Amino acid sequence: MNRSSPPGGATPPQSFEFPTGTRIDLAPLARHLCDLYYGVYPDDLKCYGPAGQAWCDHDSRYLIAWALEDARAGAVDCVAQVRWLGRVLAARSFPIDHFIRHVELAAAVLRRSELGDIGDRAAARLSNAASQLTCP
Repeated sequence: MNRSSPPGGATPPQSFEFPTGTRIDLAPLARHLCDLYYGVYPDDLKCYGPAGQAWCDHDSRYLIAWALEDARAGAVDCVAQVRWLGRVLAARSFPIDHFIRHVELAAAVLRRSELGDIGDRAAARLSNAASQLTCP
């Protein structure tokens, strides 16, 4: 995969199901997260263009879904997944400090969401993951 080409392969998670059976669409959360990210790093929008926007949405959906799944049932190890993605991005020369900030912003989005306790627990997992990432 190349960050200058749009994502291919598996489609990122589209929704999340609460234990009650209620589903939420992840698109609005991912969109908000990408808006925040590009507010911090507007040059990335210029540098990576539409493919970068597609990757931002793709990765944002995964970050949010991993955190929510971990918070709901521990079925996903959010910290391990974020560390894996950080290694992938670093290998592709994506600035790891930008990724760390993206994860921090994802935590903030979940913390401010109206998802209740599960959103708070998911935010805590992302904050923990961000704290374990290091810049080379």
